[in-house]
Amino acid sequence: MIVYNATKAQFNDDVNLNQISDIILNNLRERNLTGGGVSEYHSWQNSLHFMRSAIDDPEIPDDVEVAIEYQIPRTSKRVDFMLAGADKDGKDNVIVVELKQWDKAEKVDDIMQHSVRAFTGGGKRIVNHPSYQAFAYATFIRNSSEQVQDADIGIKPCAYLHNCDPKSREPLDDDIYKTWLEEAPLFDKSQTLRLRSFIKQYVTKRSASGNLLYKIDNGRIRPSKALQDCLVSLMKGNEEFMLLDDQAVVFDMCKKIMDQCLKDMKKRSIIIQGGPGTGKSVLAVNLLNEFIKKGLNASYCTKNSAPREAYQKLLSKSDLKAQVNIKQLFRSPFGLSDASPNFYDCLIVDEAHRLVKKMYGDWNGVNQVKECINASLVTVFLIDEDQQITTKDIGSIQEIRKWAGDLNSGITMNEDTVLKSQFRCNGSDQYIQLINNILQIGESVDTDVKELNYDLRVYDDPNELRDALREINQINNKARMVAGYCYDWNVKNKRDDYDIYLENDFKAQWNLATDKIWAINPKSFEQVGCIHTAQGLEFDYIGVFVGKDLIYDNERGLVITDRTQISGDDKSSGIRTADAETAERLIKNTYKTLLTRGQKGCFIYCEDKALASYIRSFIE
Repeated sequence: MIVYNATKAQFNDDVNLNQISDIILNNLRERNLTGGGVSEYHSWQNSLHFMRSAIDDPEIPDDVEVAIEYQIPRTSKRVDFMLAGADKDGKDNVIVVELKQWDKAEKVDDIMQHSVRAFTGGGKRIVNHPSYQAFAYATFIRNSSEQVQDADIGIKPCAYLHNCDPKSREPLDDDIYKTWLEEAPLFDKSQTLRLRSFIKQYVTKRSASGNLLYKIDNGRIRPSKALQDCLVSLMKGNEEFMLLDDQAVVFDMCKKIMDQCLKDMKKRSIIIQGGPGTGKSVLAVNLLNEFIKKGLNASYCTKNSAPREAYQKLLSKSDLKAQVNIKQLFRSPFGLSDASPNFYDCLIVDEAHRLVKKMYGDWNGVNQVKECINASLVTVFLIDEDQQITTKDIGSIQEIRKWAGDLNSGITMNEDTVLKSQFRCNGSDQYIQLINNILQIGESVDTDVKELNYDLRVYDDPNELRDALREINQINNKARMVAGYCYDWNVKNKRDDYDIYLENDFKAQWNLATDKIWAINPKSFEQVGCIHTAQGLEFDYIGVFVGKDLIYDNERGLVITDRTQISGDDKSSGIRTADAETAERLIKNTYKTLLTRGQKGCFIYCEDKALASYIRSFIE
């Protein structure tokens, strides 16, 4: 969707008359789109004057097309500025310009190849490198627009930092950003003429087809052949995404239902249930690959960003351009409220139990279950109701059934849509039952721990747990520490250098908010993951710190939850203010989720010594 679309001549008039920001803001409101805050309004006023100057050249004719704030299909991202026309040979091109008001920026560290630290939004923040951002946006447009693919329209990205002087841009030119700078050149305040020359390589006259941007904006969404080939090649031979046993059966069933829906165009929803380690996410990624390979408009969707970031990284295997290619296939339910009915052929909703009514900033959102079903012809929900961990989590079979009925979507849910085979915890359903027994969830069932081929330990010293796990992590970077909601976010709130303090001088930080790939970042072992970071992911070994919200009453032989021990910094779970029954369910669900993240072993430390002895009694 384009917020502002005009000829160069009209754009120049709107800027010169100081009307451009008001026109854009009014158009945003008319289209019911988010944005248009004070800082963004001022950025339009400032940056667009510089763009008017950059294209003020008679060799860029007045009738070429200008677009501002173009929302890229399948995303909530908007392109700052686009110029569309044809080159001297008549080939159609679109220039994508990422505009920044920064006067300087800093490199974060050598591993963060996509990011810089800059003053924006009232403070220093870690944000995308402008050239990466421009290249990613151009790739997204190229990979999703049928018009761009069929007409072979060139999409040419660049970045323009009109307040940044040559010396201050040096960190932006660091070698770690070389890939992005080669694809999307960056121009500073001294290079306006170079930016103009870049534009004139690709746009020197109006497109012969006319209304080029309108055709792109209103054309059909279709994954490009390059995107299909990229995803297929990344999946090929990738053992982490191999389908096994009942995963393959459900996969075939979903394909069959998708084929039927394409024939009769009737909406359908598929509910796939499965406990921890049954391969829900592996199935989801394979379905995405299958449907993209067929040229369908499909997307993998989760509320939590951690699984999306991790799967993109695992699939791309450090191929930076491949990661950009597939990034737009992984989305949040945020913004689906703005999608037209059946915009997607298939939306694959992983961790569906984590869906909520509304995320902050999604002003048009009402209910994410409803919005997922409405936005897709076929909606695949992968769900485990026992992994609901906050009072806001509404994803349930009952909720899906309700909205499917309201939106005339058929439901498929039966014994064949339940994943039973255990691929985590060394393939042992007995381990899952053991955790249920320990947490006193459901009816107790006898389990023989001696038959488990699983490394389950209880530590009395948190330092010993960390030391043992750290040594294991040296092998292949597949061990992590996690904890419940009991500990304050001191570092985030600038109170202290550490968040978690335990006996014997143990101290650690929560996983850093800036580390989107904590699960696979080799530098992240020392940080402790929270439930939102770890849920939906798996490791070889997991270390779990159980706080004072879970204790054992020796006299009554009961595992007891204490919601008063939840950190006051916890703003998301709602446990502290929930009723006692809800709080108990959510605390136990949280620890069950954490205790089932390890494939080969789980190391446990409990602040409550009675609980430690109780768990040890199961093992011994």
